[in-house]
Amino acid sequence: MVCRVTEDYLRRIGMLIRDARQHRQWTQSQLAGVLGTSQSAVNRIERGHQNLSLEMIARIGEALDSEIVSLGGGPTHLRVVGPTTLSGEIEVKSSKNAGVALLCASLLNRGRTTLRKVARIEEVNRILEVLESIGVKVRWLNDDNDLELVPPAELDLDSMDEEAARRTRSVIMFLGPLLHRETKFQLPYAGGCDLGTRTVEPHLSALRPFGLEVKATEGSYHSTVDPNAEPTRPIVLTERGDTVTENALLAAARQEGTTVIRNASSNYMVQDLCFFLERLGVVIDGIGSTTLVVQGLADIDVDVDYAPSEDPIEAMSLLAAAIVTGSEITIRRAPIEFLEIELATLEEMGFSYERSEEYDAANGQTRLVDLTTKPSLLHAPLDKVHPMPFPGLNIDNLPFFAVIAAVAHGQTMIHDWVYDNRAIYLTDLNKLGASVKLLDPHRVMVEGPTRWRGAEMMCPPALRPAVVVLLAMLAARGTSVLRSVYVINRGYEDLAERLNALGAQIETFRDIS
Repeated sequence: MVCRVTEDYLRRIGMLIRDARQHRQWTQSQLAGVLGTSQSAVNRIERGHQNLSLEMIARIGEALDSEIVSLGGGPTHLRVVGPTTLSGEIEVKSSKNAGVALLCASLLNRGRTTLRKVARIEEVNRILEVLESIGVKVRWLNDDNDLELVPPAELDLDSMDEEAARRTRSVIMFLGPLLHRETKFQLPYAGGCDLGTRTVEPHLSALRPFGLEVKATEGSYHSTVDPNAEPTRPIVLTERGDTVTENALLAAARQEGTTVIRNASSNYMVQDLCFFLERLGVVIDGIGSTTLVVQGLADIDVDVDYAPSEDPIEAMSLLAAAIVTGSEITIRRAPIEFLEIELATLEEMGFSYERSEEYDAANGQTRLVDLTTKPSLLHAPLDKVHPMPFPGLNIDNLPFFAVIAAVAHGQTMIHDWVYDNRAIYLTDLNKLGASVKLLDPHRVMVEGPTRWRGAEMMCPPALRPAVVVLLAMLAARGTSVLRSVYVINRGYEDLAERLNALGAQIETFRDIS
């Protein structure tokens, strides 16, 4: 699609591109090389003498890391033409949730932290903006998304980018590292997905034994720390939450002596954080269990190099894409340890697939396999589908069973007991032809099979339900439009482009006023 706009508008776009290029200290030839075009073409673009497609403008914006180049920063939409049959191979990218935890954990280290193949997503971008604003030097090293972080001797918390901090709930994980660096600080209220009321009290309860006290006033968490405090008995988490466990781990890592954490999450991102902390010199017993024994260090100053493992939720997303479209694809580098219950449930529903021998992830710990999906005739499971703490079915994988159940014969109950209202968003599938009946804020009944049809709709404000809708659009007959997909970009890197590489027809576009 080509933007037929006025010469003045093309000239303004060209000036924005030139300024962004110069800001990155690139020559026109360097930008041309990234874009796969000629230096003369870049010169014409910057002078406003060349019409531009929406795809080219988006590519320039991505290359220059400049949202303003992408048509003024308006909302991004997706246009999907279906039905689609996917084919080919795709690699699972590194874990989003592990990535953001490791970025927060870098604050524990006074040395250089290098993280390999970090998911370059909006959630990561927001955390990096916060880190840079308080003085951390952040540098992308190469096209493989390797990332280097070097902290200052003293953090400048007064200069924190509050707008970026409010757009991510992950900033709550700054509490654990900061309580060992500051005796008084504040963090903006955290944002993120709209999933109902999620209290921060479990975090505060876990961190009080380390001397942290927090008062929430005027849109911020005002924190004070007693530097002489230390846990005198095991910390029992009132909620076996992932970020709660991570916050307790981050605090324990810099607490000299032994800290015992009970009722800990043993989920994939917690294990990745433990493996990273071990690289920093922290000793942790019980990784993968609900009791963690941490031998902390008073000071950490090492140069560390770590590769977070692959994302089991992205792997489940790709499995769902294949199932809903009746496709055969190979999903490489799937973290099998965190998919076994999901795959067992799918097998019960009639799903057929092939699985390779196991091999190690780059962190040397996580077990990976390659999965090849087969077109399968599915039926509803005998029992309801519901999440449980690891090693149960992952709460973030539950929404994908709604769209999978929609192509299965029979009725499937999906019970999302964790979040207050996420199940409600699954009823958006009805606009595409599904039969999803809301029983209460936590349960839906899905009846299949579905004759999908295209529709235009707003993106649900929660990450996984938003992707579920996109996957249904792949199977829907006709053209569908999914508007305002920022929430998908928070958790997935180049999802539309990667699905297109498998044969999908997804176009990214923006409204031009």
